Amino acid sequence: MDAASSPPYFAGLRRTYEGRPLREADLAADPVTQFAAWFADAVEAGLPEPNAMILATASAGGRPSARTVLLKGYDQEGFVFYTNYESRKGRDLAENPRGGLVFPWHPLRRQVRVEGPVVRLPREASAAYFHSRPYGSRIGAWASRQSAVVRSREQLDERYRQLEDRWPEEPPMPEFWGGFRVVPTEVEFWQGQIDRMHDRLRYRRSGESWILERLAP
Repeated sequence: MDAASSPPYFAGLRRTYEGRPLREADLAADPVTQFAAWFADAVEAGLPEPNAMILATASAGGRPSARTVLLKGYDQEGFVFYTNYESRKGRDLAENPRGGLVFPWHPLRRQVRVEGPVVRLPREASAAYFHSRPYGSRIGAWASRQSAVVRSREQLDERYRQLEDRWPEEPPMPEFWGGFRVVPTEVEFWQGQIDRMHDRLRYRRSGESWILERLAP
């Protein structure tokens, strides 16, 4: 099969998007307020894990990488997630502290994209979240040297059991674990429309205010 061809069943996967028109006058004055409204819609619609988001990073040399992580909070300062700082995404962000997020709410024919610099959360903020997690997740943060090669599943499980024995009640927060905040400089709201004439409205930061722009689909 050459690069220009595709299996015939791909034609059958095509869907027609018909959504409520997205008009500039209907949007909030800032993207975080607008995100809150759309996030509430995703929760109300019963979407599985509506806080799942694709995080894109790049190394200092420009090698890209993307994966799904969970949004754990947001406000006017940005969008928060937690991870192992020694993971690939952690290393990327240490070298090149910018990132992109995508919230793919397909059943609603919606998507939100966020771009901006990424900063580490203060240690006390990460600790407050870490100690609110279930016990097993806290042990798991210690057991998994995220993105490192392991010999086998058995090796991973054995390390977990050893850490359970070491901290049967209150494991401390690892030094290599904590939160990041994506500080938005651009936020795009995408609403699917018929004939691929989708609505794309982008907030772009300008000083202390936001400029709202319509993009061609």
